Amino acid sequence: MHKPRTVDQPAELLSYLFANWPTAKKKQVRTWLKHQAVVVNGRVVTQFNHPLKPGDIVAIRSDRFAVPGTVVGDDIRICFEDAALLVIDKPPDLLTIASEAEQEKTVYFQLTEYLRGNDVHSRERVWIVHRLDRETSGIMVFAKTPQAKGLLQTGWDKAEKRYQAVIEGSLPNDKGTFRSYLDETDPFRVISVPRTPTTRHAVTHYRVLKRGKGRTLVELTLETGRRHQIRVHLADAGCPIVGDKKYGAKTNPAKRLGLHSWSLLLLHPISGEEHRFESELPTDLARLV
Repeated sequence: MHKPRTVDQPAELLSYLFANWPTAKKKQVRTWLKHQAVVVNGRVVTQFNHPLKPGDIVAIRSDRFAVPGTVVGDDIRICFEDAALLVIDKPPDLLTIASEAEQEKTVYFQLTEYLRGNDVHSRERVWIVHRLDRETSGIMVFAKTPQAKGLLQTGWDKAEKRYQAVIEGSLPNDKGTFRSYLDETDPFRVISVPRTPTTRHAVTHYRVLKRGKGRTLVELTLETGRRHQIRVHLADAGCPIVGDKKYGAKTNPAKRLGLHSWSLLLLHPISGEEHRFESELPTDLARLV
């Protein structure tokens, strides 16, 4: 349930919703009514002209869309959906958005297909807020309107992004911080280099979760969000992520990159409420340590 509002003067429901959720598109608000997401004094109301009186409590439900756990496309699990957000648990080996070589086996394409359903005339789509590497699994958030996309990206630096990784070897300390300047030597590889006007500062905080024989499970929190940041920092420390041949890994025990986006904390672009989304470390990675 989004933060409720208390009515202070008589009004019709639709006009009240427009006035009190100004960042929501009118189409979004009508969708809330259509999908029984509007609650007045604890009861669902779908009539746009429902009369409100002072003291009435109006709230928006966020559970009137996909049921959490719904699986669409190539094993994409939906964690949360409302009129503004679509949060998923991405499987490995799936692009975020199309490349020249792959147009349809992407999260973007499959979520757009999910939203459109069987309506060939629908123009619904998702909007990219951030990306995960093809080989990385875990939590991703998409916007369902351009307004929500803009608000999410504006506040993206304040979102808390946590990953878990299985790495080769063992870090000497139980926690610490990696700092470097990154440069893309080509479109597919990033390296740490001395600072120049074109390099980008990258900061990653780490915490050891479990030490095993020849491998370690670590949690990584991004202070900055640079391309391949986690992969480069761990490789620089002499502990590349398992399966990360590009950055020096010698082993690939899970037949995939051992990196998982496990937690994302952000402010909802419409309600302003804090939301945390989590995905447990997949079994194929958890069993390695």
